Amino acid sequence: MYVNLHPGFSDSLAAREAANLVQSCVHCGFCNATCPTYQDLFDERDGPRGRIYLIKNMLESGQANDVARKHLDRCLTCRACETTCPSGVQYGRLVDIGREIVDESGDRSVHQRLVRRVLRWMLPYSQRIGVLLGLGRFFAPILPQALRRNIPPRQVVDVEPVTSPATARTMIVLGGCVQSAATPRTNDAARRVLRRLGIDLVEAKEAGCCGAVSYHLGAHNEGLDFVRRNIDAWWPQVDAGAEAIIATASACGVMVKDYGELLKNDSEYSEKASRISELAKDLSEVLDNEDLSVFVDALPKQRTAVHCPCTLMHGQKLGGSLERVLGKVGIPLSETKEDHLCCGSAGTYSLLQPDMSERLLQRKLAALSIDNPEQIVTANIGCQLHLGAQSKVPVKHWIELLDSE
Repeated sequence: MYVNLHPGFSDSLAAREAANLVQSCVHCGFCNATCPTYQDLFDERDGPRGRIYLIKNMLESGQANDVARKHLDRCLTCRACETTCPSGVQYGRLVDIGREIVDESGDRSVHQRLVRRVLRWMLPYSQRIGVLLGLGRFFAPILPQALRRNIPPRQVVDVEPVTSPATARTMIVLGGCVQSAATPRTNDAARRVLRRLGIDLVEAKEAGCCGAVSYHLGAHNEGLDFVRRNIDAWWPQVDAGAEAIIATASACGVMVKDYGELLKNDSEYSEKASRISELAKDLSEVLDNEDLSVFVDALPKQRTAVHCPCTLMHGQKLGGSLERVLGKVGIPLSETKEDHLCCGSAGTYSLLQPDMSERLLQRKLAALSIDNPEQIVTANIGCQLHLGAQSKVPVKHWIELLDSE
């Protein structure tokens, strides 16, 4: 698919990159078969192939329009299309660039810009989220049911120190933003589980949001500032020999794994960013390569449905890793279907596209419930909160199962 790049983009590295990505598409349409929005709306412009044509038109015309904005906004960036694509089109990267062009064009309404600015002001900061959650819990009795169900209960973490083995290996854990405020038990459980395996998790307090919120909302420079801050915060521990950087939220994990690519043209940070990406691992990757016999026969055996987030299955290409880990420790797994389809959370998507998100949520809950599980587990905070708001059974982060005794 040839792109005749508009002269207005001649100095834009991102636009030239997008043109190369568009040209790798052979417009076969296989992607539409696994695209959740296309399967829901059956509009060519709401499938990856159609959105690629819209981006191509922007690159050639030099301007965005309301049609392109609407259909790019409807994309979940679940990247199921990348798993399906026979040509290896990096669609996730392409749509990020397309959204940046849309935002720079000034095509959005004042209301849209305000909402997106508020999300970027709030979500990447755990203290701000904590205040918001506290207010929500305080006023929960008088809130409408639709709002009340989206407020997670307060979690109490174990503050008692756990003695690490004398030969402990060291890994860095990303504290994150939403997860650290809404479900702090996740990283708390990860620390205890890994300490039983002789691995010590350390957290750099100066690190924060992985940068995904701002970056995927089109504020690329702002997102990259978060990236650089994290690299600076982690580098002393990397220099000290930390063997991995762990993200317990798969959406953060895929972002950290992309640091090297995102900063490849940054003369000051490119080498460090590449090293950070090499060290980045999802928690399931770590445990999948460890001896888990210490957990066998020590855990409750509740029938469990596994929801593999898109960021783990399609973004990190680690589909099946959760099932393997839970199978090794003897957790009985329930049958599910349509595992490749998104639950509708997708970062800020559930807030910006609530109707589509709700339909995808109901479809995903039905797919996870066909075998009557006693609980649902996932690997990403957004999915956990989204599913948990309406699930009839508890929804947890999977690491909490290994922390049970």
